[in-house]
Amino acid sequence: MQHRTVAELMTRDVVKARRDLPFKEIVRLLADNDVTAVPVVDDLDRPLGVVSEADLLRKSADQADPSGRVPVPHLEAWERAKAEGSRAEELMSAPAVCARPDWSMVEAARLMEAQHVKRLPVVDETDRLLGIVSRGDLLRVFLRQDDAIRDEITEDVLRRTMRLAPSEVTVEVREGRVDLSGSVEFRSLVPVIERLCRSVDGVVSVSEHLAYRTDDAPRPPATAT
Repeated sequence: MQHRTVAELMTRDVVKARRDLPFKEIVRLLADNDVTAVPVVDDLDRPLGVVSEADLLRKSADQADPSGRVPVPHLEAWERAKAEGSRAEELMSAPAVCARPDWSMVEAARLMEAQHVKRLPVVDETDRLLGIVSRGDLLRVFLRQDDAIRDEITEDVLRRTMRLAPSEVTVEVREGRVDLSGSVEFRSLVPVIERLCRSVDGVVSVSEHLAYRTDDAPRPPATAT
């Protein structure tokens, strides 16, 4: 049982910008390819950073309002440098936060969350660009068919991992919501089964109605009287 990898989910035909690409050419590149950001690469195709619509909009935000109703916002020094930049290397957010192709979708999602980014350039062992993975790419796993999710839970989780007979646990999946019913030998197996089912790609929620034949839960220590 394995999560989908970044290599399986990433976009391989990457729209990218050279470090000296002018501002207007970056805007055109985004518009022509219907993307909101592109990695900026050096001559060896190694990502230096990412330039996004948000980076470019700093130039507009830095302009004075002719009516005088909206004051020019205060910008930190690094924000001011971006607002005044004219080439990709001056406008980009750097350094590039990158992923490896063999990472799981969970590792990529956690890095995005920790670094507050929406996409990760994917690089090989020499740091050359292989692809790009976005939040939308990671969310695609939730489009998995219910039958595929049920088969993975039945075969990989219950039969191969937990060594349970098919007759012991019934699995129903509707719109990614998993319902488990049946009976297992030990009470301690129930939370393990639930946790493993939640880890299957595409699962939205898990509810269980599992009985057990033996209560092997640890007993609280007896208190002295």
